[in-house]
Amino acid sequence: MTYTPPKTWTNDSENGGKFASINRPTAGARFDKALPIGNNPLQLYSMNTPNGIKVNIMLLELAKLGLTGAKFDAYKIDIMNGDQFGSGFVDINPNSKIPALLDNSANPPIKLFESGAILLYLAEKFQKFIPTDAAKRAECLNWLFWQMASTPYVGGGFGHFYAYAPKKFEYPINRFTMETKRQLDLLNTHLADKTYICGEEYTISDMAIWAWYGRLVLGDLYNAGEFLDVKSYTHLIKWATMMAEKQSVKQAVNLELQAIES
Repeated sequence: MTYTPPKTWTNDSENGGKFASINRPTAGARFDKALPIGNNPLQLYSMNTPNGIKVNIMLLELAKLGLTGAKFDAYKIDIMNGDQFGSGFVDINPNSKIPALLDNSANPPIKLFESGAILLYLAEKFQKFIPTDAAKRAECLNWLFWQMASTPYVGGGFGHFYAYAPKKFEYPINRFTMETKRQLDLLNTHLADKTYICGEEYTISDMAIWAWYGRLVLGDLYNAGEFLDVKSYTHLIKWATMMAEKQSVKQAVNLELQAIES
């Protein structure tokens, strides 16, 4: 059946899908809720989704280096229960998306949101996992921002219509599958002669890209491995497998997050 959009859209019908109960066309806090604050310099408020896992990896890698200023407390923001709309969380991230980070070593504390911004902030603060050479640093940032710009087509596009939408429609699935496979082919070609995304140096671009694309080709997202023929992306799978074997990456996928009392 063909859909004819109205002249002005209104939110007056249930659209179904996994996130229908929490989605609204307005931003801002929906209820008052202070966030707990631990004793460590960094306070993470997140969930172990791909976007959360990126920052988990970075924090665990910094912790492994024994950096005192990188110690952190981690709290769970259950996005299915709407925790992201509490006033304390919205105060850090007005966009109500995980992850969010509070750096209490600064006065006043520094509020951080968007996973790419958090990764870059931590890399610059501790001068770790980001190249110091200007050209290599630019390449690292190229791929970090590529991930931020490209992944919505994978998650909000392909993932939504293939795995979460209440009904399957050929047009959006074909459209976003095409783009997802184009991106996988791009990464596969890029990694044909490289150990890491930016060559031989492990950087925040690897952390960001692996959380989405590495897990996708390893079969951890959307149960879509066969559908996307991920086995054909051999260079990408080799890199993804290598990343998955890192101890910090293993821990990041299931990082223990403290519950926030209701």
